[in-house]
Amino acid sequence: MAMDCRPGCAACCQAPSISSPLPGMPGGKPAGTACVNLTEAGLCSVWGTDLYPPVCRDFPAESGVCGGGRQEALVLLASLEDLTRP
Repeated sequence: MAMDCRPGCAACCQAPSISSPLPGMPGGKPAGTACVNLTEAGLCSVWGTDLYPPVCRDFPAESGVCGGGRQEALVLLASLEDLTRP
């Protein structure tokens, strides 16, 4: 079920691994590592610019992934990461 992203949550910018290049992270990022583009407020510094990566743009906020808040989202995303690890 689609929903609005929670500003400052940033669970999707930390919990999952991302294999495609990101600004400042040309090799992607490992699971559990915060993206270098996150601000201290948990916002993306490249969101809304031409640098915003397609992998991020194509990952919509959904209740099944985001849960009821940041902590639940971290658990859900980590679980998905474990289930999809090669």
